[in-house]
Amino acid sequence: MKKILEKVNQQIAENLYHGASLAIFKEGHWQEYYLGTIDGENPVKPDLVYDLASVSKVVGVATVAAFLVDQGKLDIDKTLSFYYSDFKNDGVTVRQLLTHTSGIDPFIPNRDQLNSAELKAAINQISVTDKKDFLYTDINFLLLGFMLEEVSGLSLNQLFKQEIFNPWQMTQTNFGPNSQAVPTVKGISDGFVHDPKAKVLKEHAGSAGLFSTVKDLETFLEHYLQDDFAKDLWENLSPSPEKRRALGWNLDGDWIDHTGYTGSFIMANRKAQQAIIFLTNRTYEKDNRPEWIAKRKELMAVMVDVLNLVN
Repeated sequence: MKKILEKVNQQIAENLYHGASLAIFKEGHWQEYYLGTIDGENPVKPDLVYDLASVSKVVGVATVAAFLVDQGKLDIDKTLSFYYSDFKNDGVTVRQLLTHTSGIDPFIPNRDQLNSAELKAAINQISVTDKKDFLYTDINFLLLGFMLEEVSGLSLNQLFKQEIFNPWQMTQTNFGPNSQAVPTVKGISDGFVHDPKAKVLKEHAGSAGLFSTVKDLETFLEHYLQDDFAKDLWENLSPSPEKRRALGWNLDGDWIDHTGYTGSFIMANRKAQQAIIFLTNRTYEKDNRPEWIAKRKELMAVMVDVLNLVN
């Protein structure tokens, strides 16, 4: 683990983020590390609550979808409109949404001026192109969230609690805002949701807006490593040749992973029985997304290399 900790400390020294909560699962147990500070002053410690940003996609929507597929209640090759009648375009399948190959043009005019009902209506009428290459966009998972609400008759908040958080005893995981959370922007400490669309859609957002802790995510990933619903999830479902995707997750070799804008990411390798949780508030001081994407890639590569040596 020394090389991983050295890499995290190096990135802290480079001012990529002030600190991070890290947990690594190998050989049947978790090791936790709390490095640096939250804000340059207060130390990172156990039990902190973080804004998961897009990691919410797999903690919520993708997990419920996996349950439904496993139960034979969701056919991913049916159209979205088959399950969700408010979406009129018949050219988008559930598989395409889950793998970000839907051809959706995510641009929404005047998005930041829209209220929740207006934003949902705009997403329901979103433009769909014939270009079905991989294009990551929140709109795919917002539509999947709306679909799950129509199928279940519940809000996503109610659905996630019923199907995931309560059965798995993830007591610290819920939609924000969360006043106890690590702040993601300097000077704002009221626990607001960082993602702009999730902030408006609140408990109806399938793309972002969940907050959680290291402990809850440890429980979450253990279920992915052990439960029957997830045994076939390390399979490439993407129709696009340039990007391998599992059901809602990025797929890279034996690892599935998902990242979040605020700096969070989680990874799991069922074959090797290994997992990684990395939580930070990298947007607190600055928001240089291209720099972070490159540095995050370096960090994830070091983690995988170290864990591959363990086997």
